[in-house]
Amino acid sequence: MKKNILLAALAAALLFNFAACSKKTSGKNIAVFVPGIIDDSPVYSMLVSGIRKAVDENNASDAERVSLFVMEAGTNQAEWGQKITALAAEQKYEVIISSNPSLPDLVEPVIEQFPNQKFILLDASKAGNKNIHTVCYNQYEQAYLTGYIGGLMSKSHKMALIAAQEYPVMNNILYPYFEKGGQAAYEGTSVDFRIVGNWYDATKGAELSDAVIKAGVDVILPICGGASQGVISSAVTNGAYVTWFDNNGFEKAPGTVISSTVMEQEKMAAQVTAEYLRGETPWGSAKMVGIKEGFVDFIQDDPNYISTVPEDIRAKMASLLEDIRSGAVEIK
Repeated sequence: MKKNILLAALAAALLFNFAACSKKTSGKNIAVFVPGIIDDSPVYSMLVSGIRKAVDENNASDAERVSLFVMEAGTNQAEWGQKITALAAEQKYEVIISSNPSLPDLVEPVIEQFPNQKFILLDASKAGNKNIHTVCYNQYEQAYLTGYIGGLMSKSHKMALIAAQEYPVMNNILYPYFEKGGQAAYEGTSVDFRIVGNWYDATKGAELSDAVIKAGVDVILPICGGASQGVISSAVTNGAYVTWFDNNGFEKAPGTVISSTVMEQEKMAAQVTAEYLRGETPWGSAKMVGIKEGFVDFIQDDPNYISTVPEDIRAKMASLLEDIRSGAVEIK
């Protein structure tokens, strides 16, 4: 009897080992470096969700399994370089995927220390480094569309952009093209540019919003992370409008938020991860995707957009969007 039990146990163990080995394990490890906090940022939430989706689909198939690790680096940008260096120093992750315009400058010194480390960076641009592949969204289009509707909706022809901090994409693309869009809608439109100093201080965001509204601003674009909640609160209290960036923000303040220009971060994160797992990553290249490619859009069908923005302005926005999509208008 005992012999039969022992043989049965041995057979079960062999069967288990056979089943476990029937699906190959590659030892591949992917790390996601979140330069912030996932719950505070739709951009990072979409990043992680898209990567998880691609990894889960891979692991549910007959492909070699992949392990995924997610690191939240927090909102203190001064610590990001040290933290991503420590992640690479583990020499465990074949690729580190992240998303932020500042990441290319942070990872190049890391690659010098760890020349085998690969990086895929979204919402960023860097060509020519064989260890880096970047994909950026056409923020010329995003900023211009946001400024254009702001210029159409503003009664005072004074808008504001409240940013967390200054950085090349903010100074060279977002701010100037938000202003260009506003001025295309109404020639005399001006933009007041204010800096919070971090990505989380909602009290400072509200104070800056109060100040620009007092100076006559009636449309505000906040690009300041958690501090945006203070901007929204101020706009609601003072009767100003808010334009929103990167995801659908209409529900944040119905009747106050007049637009949402979105980037399909989740879809792109899943795509670049799947490309990597297939061995198809174009290392050393930088790609830009926008409205024509289906990765940037301006939401037109949200009920809050329809109820808040007059029909004639919605028609102008629809016409501009279609011209960009068809190539009749190029924002540059």
